[in-house]
Amino acid sequence: MENRNFVPPAGAGAPLTNLHRSESRTPGTKLLWFLVIPALLCVFGLISLRGRLHSDKVLAAKTQASTATPVDVIQANQGEATDEIALPATLQAYDESPVYARTSGYIRKWYVDIGQHVKSGQLLAVIDAPEVDQQLLHARAMLSQSQANLTLASITAKRYQELIKDNSVAQQQVDQNDQNLAAQQATVAAASADVSNLEQQQIYEKVVAPFDGVITERHTDTGDLINSGNSGAGAELFRVSKTSTMRIFIPVPEGCSQQIHDGMHVNVELTELPGQRFDGQITRSTRAINVSSRTLLVEVDISNPTGKLMPGAYGQVHIKLAVPNRPLLVPAGAILFQSAGPQIAVVNAEHKVELHKVTIGNDFGNTVEITGGITAQDAIIANPPDYLVNGMPVSVQKSGDSTKGQA
Repeated sequence: MENRNFVPPAGAGAPLTNLHRSESRTPGTKLLWFLVIPALLCVFGLISLRGRLHSDKVLAAKTQASTATPVDVIQANQGEATDEIALPATLQAYDESPVYARTSGYIRKWYVDIGQHVKSGQLLAVIDAPEVDQQLLHARAMLSQSQANLTLASITAKRYQELIKDNSVAQQQVDQNDQNLAAQQATVAAASADVSNLEQQQIYEKVVAPFDGVITERHTDTGDLINSGNSGAGAELFRVSKTSTMRIFIPVPEGCSQQIHDGMHVNVELTELPGQRFDGQITRSTRAINVSSRTLLVEVDISNPTGKLMPGAYGQVHIKLAVPNRPLLVPAGAILFQSAGPQIAVVNAEHKVELHKVTIGNDFGNTVEITGGITAQDAIIANPPDYLVNGMPVSVQKSGDSTKGQA
C-alpha cells in the first residue's frame, strides 16, 4: 500500500529550484558588475589623485616654510614737515588806470608814449578848448559886474542905516536896501563859482598822470577831437600802470584755506623765466569761501623795483603749508599692489614677513609717500616678490636707506 503521508527529504528538491533561480539572474548580475566596477575604480583613482595633490601642496608649503627666503631690508625716511601747492596765476599791475579827458577840444600835443615811465602829475598831453577859454572870460566879466553891484548895494544899505536913525527915510526903504545887499552878495558868490568851475575846466586842458607808473597804452594823436568824460574805450587817451609792485589774485582750495594768513611768504615762478623764483607776500584775502568754486580768493603782492615782472605774465604761485603728520618716503619698488590693495612687506623681530596695508600719498616717481600703515622703525623689504605671505620666514641680507634711487 502506498504511503500518502510520505514527505520527501528536505534537501531533495532544493538544488533544482536554486539552479533555476541562478540561471535566471546570471545576465543581470554580470551587467551590474560590469558597470559598478569601473565606476568604483574611477572614484578610487580620483581620491588617490586628490590625496597626492594635497600631499604635494603640504610638502611644498613645509619645504618653503622650512627654507628662509633671503631679502634686503631698508627703513623709510621721513618727508618734509611742509607740503607745497602750486596754483596758476596771472600778474597784474598794482594800480592800473585809463586816462580820459575832462574837457572837450582837440589834442594840441602829446608828450609821452608807450613804455615810458611817468611821475604823478607829469604832463601827458595838452587839449585846445577855445569854448572853455571864452566861457571863462565871460564868467570873469560877470563876476566883476556882480562885485561892482555889490559895492553899490553895500554903500546904499549903509547910508540908509544912518538915515533911519533920525527917521529921515521909511523903514521899508531900509529893509529893501538890506535885501538888495544880500542878493548882490549871492550873485557875486554864484559868479565866483562859475569862474572857479571854468578855471578848473581850463586846468583839465592839461592831461596829467594820476600816479607813478608806465604808459602801457596810447589811443590818441595830434589833432584828434576829444570829448570830455568816460564815454567808453574809444574815449580813452592813455593807460597808466604802476608796476613797482605787482599783485596776483589766486583761488586757494578750501582744504588749505585755514593755513593762509596775511604776511605769509610765497614763491612765484613765471613761464617766461624758468628756474627763477620771486618772493611774494600774501597781503589780504576775502575771508570767505566762494560757494561755486569752493576756494578762497587771496591777493599776493610782489616787489618789482627793476620792472622785470610785466603785467599779464603767466606763472605759478608756490605756497608751503604745514603738514601735521610728516609722511614717510619709501622706494616705489617696495610696494606690493595686490587684490588687498597696496601693501608693504615688513620683517618682524622673529624674522618673519608681515604684510602691512598702507595709504599712499604723493607719488614722486622713484619714491612714494606713505601716510599710514608703517613706522619709521619698520624693517621694509626693498624688492618683495609677489609670493610673500604673512608668517613666511626670511633671512636679512643687508640694510639700506629708502633714499637710494630717489630722484
